[in-house]
Amino acid sequence: MMLDFDAGKYAAYLWPAFAITALVFVGLTVSSLAYARRWRREAETRSGK
Repeated sequence: MMLDFDAGKYAAYLWPAFAITALVFVGLTVSSLAYARRWRREAETRSGK
């Protein structure tokens, strides 16, 4: 099945919007993982492990 990604005259707006959305999604994922690691380290040091 082929997907039709022809955006026509709106391509100049659509593709940058997709790129920005992807970058924000990746940034949020990386940030969430970094905070989770930091919280885990802090919890382990407080519990005495």
